[in-house]
Amino acid sequence: MKNCYLGIDVGSVSTSVVLMDEDKEIIGKVYTGTNGRPIDAVQRALKEVKLQVDEVPNIKGVGTTGSGRNLAAMIVGADVVKNEITAHGIAALNFVDGVRTILEIGGQDSKIILLKNGIINDFAMNTVCAAGTGSFLDRQATRMGIDIKDFGRLALKSINPVRIAGRCAVFAETDMIHKQQLGHNQEDIIRGLSDALVRNFLNNLGKGKDIVGPVVFQGGVAANVGIKKSFEEALGLEIFVPPHYDVMGSIGCCLLAEEHAAKGNETVFRGFDIVNSGYDVKGIECKGCANMCEVVEIFKDGQIMARWGDKCGKWSSLVKCE
Repeated sequence: MKNCYLGIDVGSVSTSVVLMDEDKEIIGKVYTGTNGRPIDAVQRALKEVKLQVDEVPNIKGVGTTGSGRNLAAMIVGADVVKNEITAHGIAALNFVDGVRTILEIGGQDSKIILLKNGIINDFAMNTVCAAGTGSFLDRQATRMGIDIKDFGRLALKSINPVRIAGRCAVFAETDMIHKQQLGHNQEDIIRGLSDALVRNFLNNLGKGKDIVGPVVFQGGVAANVGIKKSFEEALGLEIFVPPHYDVMGSIGCCLLAEEHAAKGNETVFRGFDIVNSGYDVKGIECKGCANMCEVVEIFKDGQIMARWGDKCGKWSSLVKCE
C-alpha cells in the first residue's frame, strides 16, 4: 500500500483534488465544477480520484485550501488548512526553482504573488471585478459561439488586434459587441480582449509591484495560450505554465500535508468512506446579542458534526468534532 498525501482546493467555481505520493509524483487528480454544492463536489472528486489508483492508498496527510477550505476540512478531516496564497506559493516553488512571480487566474478571482528567497513577501487579490476571470472568458466564448478551448488559439492568429476597454466586465463586453458590429474579425477581437484583460490584471494587481522572472502562470486560465502570449508581451518576460496548472492549489496542500506529517503528526483523515455519507448544511441566525452572528451547522447522516460562525463561541463550543 502506497503512502500518499491528499490536497483539496474548494473554490466557488471549481473543486480539485490531488493525490501525491512520497516521491512528489501526482498519481491522481480531479478537476470538477463546484456548482454551488461544495460538499457534493468534494465527495465526487474523492470518489473519482480513488478510482484512478490500483489500490486504496495509505493517506499520511490531508490539506485543504480555497474559499471552502474550512468546510472541506470539517468533512474530510484535514491536518492542514491554508489560504490560497500559501498553497499556490508552495506549489510554484516546487515547480520552478527560484520563482519570483506567480500569476494566478481562476474562475472567479485572480491574484499575484511575489516571492523573494523562496518566501512570499507580497501579494494582491481581486475578488470583486469579474473582468479577466475564467467565468468571464467562458461567457464571452459562448456569446461568440466559440469553444473556450479554441479561444487562445484564435487569439494567436490575430494580425491587427483591436483595442478593447478591459477595466470593467460590462464595458469590455459592450466594447466587444461594438467592434463586432463594426465588422472586425473574431481573431482580432479575441486578441484585443486578451490584451485588455492582461492590462486590467497588471494595472489592478501589479501596480507598483516589481514583477521579475521567473514568472509562473497558473489557474484554469493558464490553459489559454492567448492570455499567456499577452502577458509575455506586456511584461517582456517568458511565462512558465506548470504541467498541472489547473490544480496547483491542491498540489500545494499535498506538500504542506507532507511537511506536517514529517514532523511526526498523525493524520485525522476520516477515510474515503465519507463519499458514502450524507451531509447537510444549515444556517441559523443567533439573536443572543447585537452581533447577530450567522451560524453554520453541518450534519453527517442526520447527526450534528459542527457549528461555526459565532464570534463568542456560544454555538461552536456545544459540539466537539470527532
